Amino acid sequence: MNPDRRDRLRDAAVEVLAAAGGRGLTHRAVDTAAGVPLGTTKNYFPTRDAVLRAVAERCHEQYREITAGPLGTGPADREGLVVLVRTLLENVAGPGRPRLLAHLELQAEAARKPWLSTVLDAVAASDFTGFEQAQRAAGLPVTPQRATTVTLALHAAVPHLLAGGPDTLAAAGLDDLDRFVRDLLQAVYPEAPELPESPETPQ
Repeated sequence: MNPDRRDRLRDAAVEVLAAAGGRGLTHRAVDTAAGVPLGTTKNYFPTRDAVLRAVAERCHEQYREITAGPLGTGPADREGLVVLVRTLLENVAGPGRPRLLAHLELQAEAARKPWLSTVLDAVAASDFTGFEQAQRAAGLPVTPQRATTVTLALHAAVPHLLAGGPDTLAAAGLDDLDRFVRDLLQAVYPEAPELPESPETPQ
């Protein structure tokens, strides 16, 4: 099988699932989106479950491409972590939107398909590990509970950013991503306030 065509089909399947949801994910729809002859997707991925697995694998690959550098090397300090997390959240409503919409659809499918839940579980678990390492690299006083709280908050932000409801974004503080990240880190890892300088004692 042609690996380039296989990747083209997988990318098209991500786009279809993101745009049309689970009910719209058919072999014919993927063929059309990929611009290939009808029946091509079925030759590469014979069943709908095979297409779902292909989407899950492709979403995982795309996410790792985005995070491999930042999460792999880790931010140098707290400010670097702010920039990293803010950039990842900005990606949600930008280039990462199709991938994340597709991933939400996969999660809904996984609630009814144990095999798919197993596939997604490994990806989600590694995400918690990656963000914990990033928080440690930034020099924060990490505990497993604190690291998990930050990661869960970021995961919870994703569907709201995708839906884009202005009132919800404002209520959650997601209308200003830089402030949201700083407030989150301050809540979990509070910085000691700077003490005012004491006046000099007159001689």
